Amino acid sequence: MKLAMVVVQDKDALHLLEGLLSRGLRATKLASTGGFLREGNTTLMIGVEDERLEDVLGIVRETCRSREQLVTPLAPLSGATESYVPYPVEVQVGGATVFVLSVDRFEKI
Repeated sequence: MKLAMVVVQDKDALHLLEGLLSRGLRATKLASTGGFLREGNTTLMIGVEDERLEDVLGIVRETCRSREQLVTPLAPLSGATESYVPYPVEVQVGGATVFVLSVDRFEKI
């Protein structure tokens, strides 16, 4: 058995959950925050049999696409903020970060 931990943008989470549920896969949804953009993310914990792991990864690839977004950088926490002029920059967001862990034991109580 494997545990897939999938971190996606909040914008992609609902579509991913629908894709998983439509194929009989369950997930536990956790709210999380990204460290770079400090925006909302969703982390899904998906317990899956080894032979269905590729199904999960395929659904993630289908539903979570990266895209470009304009972001205004946050002001520095220390130093001279008087001269700081925030200019929007284009960054790549979206997609998914997936961690796959082996599970030695699983119990549903």
